[in-house]
Amino acid sequence: MAVWSVANHHSLMASGRADAEFFHPAFLEAESQLTCIETTVIARYFDISDGNHLEVSRWFTDEYDAVPYYRGQDLNGFFLEKATPVRIPRRIYDQANMHRSHFLPEDVLICIVGASTGTISVVTSNANRCTGSCKIGIVRRHPSGVVDPYVLAAFLLGKFGQYQIARHSRGTAQGGLILRDIFKLLVPVLPNSEQELIRRFVGNALLLSTQAIALYSEAERLLEVELGLDKLTYKKPIGYTAQFSELETSRRFDPEHYYPAFDDFARSLPRGISLSPLRKHLTFCKRGKQPIYLSAGLRVINSKHVQPNRVLIDGNRFAAANPDSNLQIRDGDTLLNGTGRGTLGRAAPYLIAEPAVPDNHVTILRSDDLDPVYLSLYLNSAAGQMQVEMFQRGTSGQLELYPFDIRRFLVWPAPESLQRELRGLHEKAAAAERESKQLLEQAKSRVEQLIEEAARA
Repeated sequence: MAVWSVANHHSLMASGRADAEFFHPAFLEAESQLTCIETTVIARYFDISDGNHLEVSRWFTDEYDAVPYYRGQDLNGFFLEKATPVRIPRRIYDQANMHRSHFLPEDVLICIVGASTGTISVVTSNANRCTGSCKIGIVRRHPSGVVDPYVLAAFLLGKFGQYQIARHSRGTAQGGLILRDIFKLLVPVLPNSEQELIRRFVGNALLLSTQAIALYSEAERLLEVELGLDKLTYKKPIGYTAQFSELETSRRFDPEHYYPAFDDFARSLPRGISLSPLRKHLTFCKRGKQPIYLSAGLRVINSKHVQPNRVLIDGNRFAAANPDSNLQIRDGDTLLNGTGRGTLGRAAPYLIAEPAVPDNHVTILRSDDLDPVYLSLYLNSAAGQMQVEMFQRGTSGQLELYPFDIRRFLVWPAPESLQRELRGLHEKAAAAERESKQLLEQAKSRVEQLIEEAARA
């Protein structure tokens, strides 16, 4: 159905925009409602900048004191601690030209480039030193600012904020926001009592989110203790060797495949623990296909949705069901990212009754004797990630992890009692996450309600 709107010459000249999307009726209606309440431009009470322009792929590292570095696509939760960044050396973070983009507590972050434009995250006091790329807008309250940062974040997360972000975005194939357009965003100036209520919603959501993170961490710690990973020390060798027979067997000539870290781990396993090939425990292991996208259908799960030990189900696109029913994601599957630097090798259990469709970068693992929570924890542990590095193929620009290599991973078929214990911790963490999400929804809804009430009046 056609949608049209009318813009006068003055509006065109004042905005400097002549694209039809800028004058979409839904955007104009949202702005009309918003201006019924006291508002101000965001730049009045907040400083706005972008992250740095570091050529980050040169500096990816796993050094012990590496600093989290967030790219636009890494923002996947309201609280920054839920995101999964890459890491850069501390010495790069400490350089003088990097200081302007260091994140501080209560900064509001906006993804400003690409498909994730408009994703909102908040830096909390729990966050340690961290920084981010120019794909992120950093919004920092002035000392005298009267709008609470948590209220601002709740507003931007809601429809009136998202409509404005969509309206001011520019470009086609690689659209996004430019900083001068962020300066123009209108934000509500709510009464202090309402701001305190909204901040309380967000603060309680943060407490639950922190509790969930602690439970996930406890599950990881328990597994590490069982495998002896907590006591494993490894000194990186200057050089290492491989026998010709190994080259013949594996048909691999890349030195990374023969890096000895995993062999040292396997030799140091606690008494009574032995590893076996993952293929012996899988009934299905196959990568998804390119989805046939539709306006409605089954959720599509892509690499961004597969986070360590959890699957995101926000902002998914939809697609037709796969003709091969085995390639439908089912409750109890384990999902593994098979493509990309920074996302490769992330694993998560799918514990949702509704089936979903994997895109062609996500591999479905199905097992009868390995609980999906346990398998995800194992694959995300050092024991799994060392094997991801061993079996990945390709160049730094496009790394791949194929199903035939995934089947060669060595895993520990842990006792059922341990698998049940880890599953229980995961379920408690997931429950805390759900409650946290409900509180954030209340914060967002309260801001929207105040604007809509003012518009009706």
